[in-house]
This record gives sequence, structure tokens and C-alpha cells, in this order.
Amino acid sequence: MNVLAFDIETIPDVDTGRRLYELGDLSDKDVGRAMFTLRREETGDSEFLKHHLHRVVAISAVLRHGETLKVWSLGDESSNETEIIRRFFDGIERYTPTLVTWNGSGFDLPVLHYRCLKHGVAAPRYWENGQGDSSFRYNNYLSRFHERHTDLKDVLSAYQPRATAPLDDIAMLLGFPGKMGRSGANVWEQFLEGKIREIRDYCETDALNTYLVYLRYELIRGHLDQVGYDREAELVRKTLRESNKPHLNEFLSCWN
Repeated sequence: MNVLAFDIETIPDVDTGRRLYELGDLSDKDVGRAMFTLRREETGDSEFLKHHLHRVVAISAVLRHGETLKVWSLGDESSNETEIIRRFFDGIERYTPTLVTWNGSGFDLPVLHYRCLKHGVAAPRYWENGQGDSSFRYNNYLSRFHERHTDLKDVLSAYQPRATAPLDDIAMLLGFPGKMGRSGANVWEQFLEGKIREIRDYCETDALNTYLVYLRYELIRGHLDQVGYDREAELVRKTLRESNKPHLNEFLSCWN
């Protein structure tokens, strides 16, 4: 069983914003502020930027492979965007995992598509649609109703936009820690303050929540029985205990 639950954190792509909006010599902070303001003027209320104007600063993952479980953020705090993204798709090349996300179809993967274009990151296994490997014809990463990428937000809402829910709500519904008072809305400010570690730690807890919801999803559709579910949940607890990292210890202590 190869399963990769992941989450990304992003900031404004100020280099593109500076060129696109002709913002000249403004600082990164001021370019970001201008991008948010222009977006709010465009939408009437939301500052959330269009997908192609996001820059990836963290990808965190939970990988279930063989008998092991790993929780980590790709690269290190000094890794640039190209390296982080390349490591992500190299993992797909190596493991061909089931990708698990919460709103990955709506955000994470489209952002990664645009950033691959920008940096020229090749990902042939990810883009395979059955022409080179017939096993991908009816189950690939790109088709919405296939399982090789399982977007839990899509699946659990029966693909109905009016039935969707935030990951934090569903995690807490199930007794998982959720976001523990943190928010992705703070990532830009944290980045400007150089708090890359905090961003990566937060991203890891989102990936953990996503993976735990996935285990419950596997339970309700009969791919795990109760014994199997309990075993998988205990493996997560064991992994967190052995990691002995402050943010993962906090996650474990908040888990009912």
C-alpha cells in the first residue's frame, strides 16, 4: 500500500505580480499587499489570489509505504520552490502512490501544474493517462472520478459544492486535532518574518489531518475493518511519539 497524503502552503508570486501589474521597484511586501488589494477589488470581498499567482513554500506529506509511515516536509528550510516541487514529483515517479488531499483538485494540484510549467519540472508518471501505461487508462491522477488521486473534499461531498466542508471541521468532527488554532491565512506574514519552520510544521499537521480522515474513509467503504483501522491509527500515534517533535507532540496530545 503506497499512500501519500499531502498539503501545500503558498505565498504570492511577487515576481510575476511585479511584472503583471507593472509595480516597478516596490518591495516584496508592498507587491504582495498590492496583489491582495487588486484581487479584492476584482472579487468584491476575497483577497485569495488566482491559482497561477501562488508560489509554493512548503509541501508536507504523510507516506504509508510497506510497513512504514513517514511524516515530513519536503526539502529543508533553505530549499527553493523548484527543489521542493521536483522532490514531490520524484516521489510519484518512485512510488506511484495514491495521492490523498483535501481540496487538491480545487487548489493544490492546479497550483503545482502552473509551477511545474514555470520551472520546467517533468513529471511523466503523474501526467500518464494510459498511452504509455495501460493501467492508468481507467485510474490516473488527472481524471476527477478516478482514485489514484483521491480528493476527500470532493468525494465526501458527493461532488456537490454546496455540501463541502472545511478540513478543520471534519477533522474535529472525527475527534482529530484539526488546525489547533492555526491558519493558512498567516503564511505570508510568517514568510516575511522568516518563519519557514513554523510554516512547514503547520503544513505537516494539515497533511496528518488529511491522512487520518482518509483512514476513516477507508473504514466506511470497507477497505479497512475495525481491527485494520485501529492498527493504522496506532501506527500514526507510534510514528508521532517516536518523532518527538514539538508540533507533532502537540498534535498527539490533542488527538482524542
